[in-house]
Amino acid sequence: MRCPYCRHADSRVVDSREQDEGQAIRRRRSCQACGRRFTTIEEATLAVIKRSGVTEPFSRAKVISGVRRACQGRPVDEDALAQLAQSVEETIRANGVAEVNSDEVGLAILGPLRALDEVAYLRFASVYQAFSSVDDFEKAIVDLRAEHGGRPPAEPDPVT
Repeated sequence: MRCPYCRHADSRVVDSREQDEGQAIRRRRSCQACGRRFTTIEEATLAVIKRSGVTEPFSRAKVISGVRRACQGRPVDEDALAQLAQSVEETIRANGVAEVNSDEVGLAILGPLRALDEVAYLRFASVYQAFSSVDDFEKAIVDLRAEHGGRPPAEPDPVT
């Protein structure tokens, strides 16, 4: 690590600590040449490979934006969307890879969204899985009903 003061190429790590629940490492360093101390923060980057082949950094804001559209008019608050985005990021990071396909991000969204709001899940799945007919919707609804033992799911409490 290059010293920000004298630009010497060698520095010694004095102390290391985890930050943001292990998502980053804060290192206190000492320059071997000038003796000054400085701090670095090392963060593992997560990149998403889009269908077009373009790679871009993972963004919780983009996850929230996409899910918010599916939840439009539904009783889902912003905190729930933020928790969903965090859950999606944790799921993807747990794979231990630096780059994931956008399809994997979509799959990681489907599970938590299904638990959050089934109507929003159907909306999101219809776009993500490219439903092409009413039969696709019917199959998804049958799958949801089967999950509830054949009875309709309980109505969520309305948000006031």
